[in-house]
Amino acid sequence: MTLATAPLCFDTLVVGAGQAGLAAAYYLQQAGVAFCVLDAAPAVGYSWSQRYDSLRLFSPAWVSGLPGYAWPGPRLHYPSKDEAAAYLRDYAAHFRFPIALNQRVERLRAAPNGRYHVSTAAGTVYEARRVIIATGPYSGPAIPAFAAHLPSSVLQLHSQQYQRPAQLPGAGPVAVVGSGNSALQIAADLAGTGRPVFVAFDEKTPSVPNNQLTWSALLLFGLIRIPRHTRLGRFIHQQPEPVVSGDLTRLRGFANAHFMGRATGALPDGSLQGRLASTPPLQAVVWATGFRPDFSWLQLPILQPDGSPRHHRGLTEAPGIAFLGLQWLDSRRSALLNGAGPDARRVVQALLRLPPDPAVLQ
Repeated sequence: MTLATAPLCFDTLVVGAGQAGLAAAYYLQQAGVAFCVLDAAPAVGYSWSQRYDSLRLFSPAWVSGLPGYAWPGPRLHYPSKDEAAAYLRDYAAHFRFPIALNQRVERLRAAPNGRYHVSTAAGTVYEARRVIIATGPYSGPAIPAFAAHLPSSVLQLHSQQYQRPAQLPGAGPVAVVGSGNSALQIAADLAGTGRPVFVAFDEKTPSVPNNQLTWSALLLFGLIRIPRHTRLGRFIHQQPEPVVSGDLTRLRGFANAHFMGRATGALPDGSLQGRLASTPPLQAVVWATGFRPDFSWLQLPILQPDGSPRHHRGLTEAPGIAFLGLQWLDSRRSALLNGAGPDARRVVQALLRLPPDPAVLQ
C-alpha cells in the first residue's frame, strides 16, 4: 500500500505568477509571511511571451510598473509583449520570490483542519491557511455558438492562439471578430499583408486617445481608480469598454480592411453575417471575442451560477480566500499592470488580519 505524501505547508499560497500574483508576493514578502506562488507555466511571464507578436501594452512604462521595482528603459515607451514577459521574470528574480513552476492547480478544497488543500497536476499537494487566486481575468476562450456553422475548410483561431499572419492560410479573405483593442491590433496585423480583412467590430464601441496626456489625466483625476461599488463606479462599469482611437484610425486607413459591424451569424458556405455587411466565403476567422470563466477546479461555494467569482473587492465569503487580477475587481485598472499593486496591497492586508495559524511551518 502506498502512503499518501504529506502536503507542503505554507501560511499563504498564491495561484498564478502573472502581474497580480507577483504583486501579492511582494506584499506577502514585505509582511514576513511564509508563502509560495504556484504557476502552471514553465517560466514566469510565459503567458505574455505566447501572445501575438505585434502586441504592445496599452499603457506606457511609467504607469505600468509593479510595486518596488520600476520598469527599465524609457518611461514614455509602450513596452512590447516580450518586454512585458522579461519585466515579470526580472521582477520575480529581483525579489527572489518562492515560485513553483509547472504546477497547474487541479483542485482547491477546504480541509478538515480549517485550512485549504491545493492539488496540482504534477501530483503535489499544498496546504495553506490563505489562498490568493490570481490566475487572470478568465482563461476559457469565449467563441459565439454560431461559429459551429462554419465549414471545416475555414481555419478558426481564438486570439489566444493567434501569433502572426503566417498562421492563416492563403492570401484570400479572412475575418477578425471582436470589439476590443486586441481585435483592432490583430486586424491591422493581417491587413498589413495586403489580403482582404473583414472586421466584425461593433460600430457603437467608443474610442479614446492613448497618449501620455490621457494617462496623466486618468491618474490626476482618479478616473481609473473609482471603485466599482460606488454609484459613479457602477455607472462607468455599465458603459462599453473603449478602444484606442489611434488603433481604430490606423485600421480604417487600410483600403483592404472592410468594417461589417457586429457579427450576427455564420453560414455553411464559410461566410459571416454582420449588422452592416456580410463577407464572402472566408479562409480563416480570428475570434477576438474575449474569455469566459473557468474556475471548475475551485471546490468552494464562491462562484456565481455563471461560473464567475463571487467577491467584494477581491475578498470572498470563504475565510482566507481572495481573488486578484479580475476585470473590475475593484476599479477599471484592476486587470491592468497599473492596478495590480494597489489591489494586491489592499487584499493582502485584509487577509493578514486573520489570526495566525500556529500549525503552519515557518
